[in-house]
Amino acid sequence: MNKIDYYKAVLLGVVIGMAFLTLFYMVNVAMDVKESPQKEVKPTNFEVVDEYKGCDVVRWAQSNFAEYKYFLYCNNIKN
Repeated sequence: MNKIDYYKAVLLGVVIGMAFLTLFYMVNVAMDVKESPQKEVKPTNFEVVDEYKGCDVVRWAQSNFAEYKYFLYCNNIKN
């Protein structure tokens, strides 16, 4: 067996091993998704703090800053 045949055998072993590891990972992740249902994530950076003339006063903050911005949210649009 010469060096080229040896390298081909090693490369083939690595490729087959990676294929099995990838398949195992994909099957394992698929089983985890089926077992645990997705939870609804509520955005926590919005909060209704008051009401003004029939509209909600909403406080908005970015997650990493101690800075608040306020805006009015009016859901009384007539068709």
